Order: sequence, then C-alpha cells, then structure tokens
Amino acid sequence: MNSSNPTNPHAPTPQPLETAWPRAGRERPQVVILGVPGREQVSEALERLQPVIAARADIAAIDLEFRYDFSDQDHDLVIVLGGDGSILQAARQMGQNQIPVLGINCGRLGFLAALSPDQFLDVWPEVCCGDFSIVNHLMLRASLIRDGQELDTHLGLNEAAILGGPPYQIMGIDMYVDGLLATTYRCDGLIISTPVGSTAHNLSAGGPILHKSLDAFVISPISPHTLTYRPVVDSAERVFELTVANPNDSTSVVVDGRVLGTIQAGDRVQVRRAKASFKMLKVPGQNDYRTLREKLGWGGTALPKK
Repeated sequence: MNSSNPTNPHAPTPQPLETAWPRAGRERPQVVILGVPGREQVSEALERLQPVIAARADIAAIDLEFRYDFSDQDHDLVIVLGGDGSILQAARQMGQNQIPVLGINCGRLGFLAALSPDQFLDVWPEVCCGDFSIVNHLMLRASLIRDGQELDTHLGLNEAAILGGPPYQIMGIDMYVDGLLATTYRCDGLIISTPVGSTAHNLSAGGPILHKSLDAFVISPISPHTLTYRPVVDSAERVFELTVANPNDSTSVVVDGRVLGTIQAGDRVQVRRAKASFKMLKVPGQNDYRTLREKLGWGGTALPKK
C-alpha cells in the first residue's frame, strides 16, 4: 500500500489522511467486525451494536475467532470489540494489508480501544458521513537470525523485547545501530518500543511516553545493573541488532506478547521499521492527552466516569 523511500526501502512514503467514504465505488462503507471469543462483554456489545452498524454499513464478516483472512481484501474499516490486546491481535491478523481500525473498549484500560459502546453509538453516524481522519502509526518488524538465515519474523505494533528465562540472571545484551556497536547493556531484558507501545511494557520499565504520531523507537533496559543505562529515543529509520552473549535455554525474543523464538549464542535479533503502517480511525473529541488523563490518571487523579 505504501511505496518505498529510495534512501530507505523500509520507510513508507507519507500518505495523505483519508477523510471520507466510500472506497472502490461503494455507496456505503464495508466493514469487518472482530472480537475476542468467549467474552461476555464482547457478545453483549456485538448484539447491541450490530444492528446499528448494519443500518449504515455493509458487514462483510463477523469474526470472533481472529481467523478471518485479510489477504487481498479491500474493506473500508475493521471494528474491533475488546481491549488493546484485541487490537494488537487485529493488527497481527491483517499483516501487510492494514485496514483502518475503530476500537470499542469492552475491557478495562483501553488506550487504543478508546470508545465505549455508548460513545460509539454517538459517533457512528458522523463516521459514516466522513467526519473522521485516518492516522498512520509506526509498526516494527522483528527477525531472529541464526547463521545468516532468518528463522522467523513478526510484525509488531507495540514492541519487541528480549526476555531472560530461568535460571534468572543479569544478561549482557550488545546493541548495534546501523551496524555499529552502540553499547552493551547489563540488565534483565531489553525493550524496543513503538510510540503506540510506549504506554505498555516500556512504561512499566520506566521508559518515556512518546506521542503516537512520532517516527521513533524507544529503547528501554529492564532493571539495568547501573543507573547510567537510561532509555533512549531514536529515529525509526535506524536498524537495531541485538545479541546475547550467554543466553539461557529459555531466553526469548517476544513481539507484542508472543514468542518469536528462543535465542542461542551467536543469534542476532533485528528490529526495524515495518513497511506496513497501523491505521487508526480518529473521531472528533479524541486526543492523546485526554486519553492519558483519563486512562492513567495523569496529573494525580483519574477523572470521574460519567
């Protein structure tokens, strides 16, 4: 969907915001509804919202198993019922064919799935009339390389992390940036996070919150051995490679909570910008600072719920 930058083949060319339906000559938007299987709140929200969605859009599929094949599909919108974990799963499921997402929070926190079912009912008519914008968010591509061969690769929206396993001990992790040694971390693990993922594991590890529109990664050591190891924010155009000198049998690279593979001595973990961008529908009244205030109690106390 995005053309390559000649100076960096993995950097997508900035795209203009899409601001109105329909696409492909359709009179109404065509949507896919995704949701977590077996969750009561999701089933209740689907029963309540499906007729409202169908009144203004054509529902191409309802998938409560995260099995729908998005390859070569040209849908207008993916509506995700659940929490942020469901949106991460949806992004992974879409792969290189990222379709704009509107998240409805049926869980607890919900940074990405920011709309409640009641809020969705209020904004859905406006969305169908084109009162929205589509914002592109940085994704990463993490690969495990052994003996010069790429064993596996995952697309990530939040982060890629090297995590130690039993017997638990401090690891030595060498980090190379664009082929040059940057530093050797002595720590329990290391996180390379996107701006979207900066409020997830990165935040718990003491890393900074990045505005979701930034083209940057944040590198955060987990429980570093000395205080001189601080989180670093760097350009998303960089290529990061990580090696672990003495990994345990269960030392792993994990992408958005899923194990990409276990790390052996001599392996390299490469993290770089993905060609695909995660597309999120932004509707009137939503902004990042409001989300921080309401979800994190930013400023001291959480705002009372209406």
